[in-house]
Amino acid sequence: MIIQLRQSFFQVFTVSLLWVVLLLSVFYGGEKVGIGYLWNVTGIAGICALLFGVMYNALWNHFTLKPIWNILISSVLSLGGAMLGTALFSTEMYHLLLPWLPGMIVVSLVLHTLAFYVYARIDSRQKAQELNAKLK
Repeated sequence: MIIQLRQSFFQVFTVSLLWVVLLLSVFYGGEKVGIGYLWNVTGIAGICALLFGVMYNALWNHFTLKPIWNILISSVLSLGGAMLGTALFSTEMYHLLLPWLPGMIVVSLVLHTLAFYVYARIDSRQKAQELNAKLK
């Protein structure tokens, strides 16, 4: 499990680092970027890697918590990581989004709940098909 989570972390870190650098070059292509801001970009990639490479993977595939806890933990950490990443990218954008935080919490909870139940339904169908195939 640790090896899988480590590989997942570095895959997501690399892809998100390249994604943020691509966004910077598209939107701020003509400006020079200081070394301090590159640390911010690395921090954003690290947040994405921790959230999507480790936390979601461990939470949905390895931990055996009740669904409500999975939904709450993933919603809170996802929204917290998104806000922290936004603050690292642009403080003006962070302050612009801050008043919308209550709405984002509601949307995050609803979407994580929907995603959990869709994922659970698909997963149970696949496992039922595998079991039926083994019985034949």
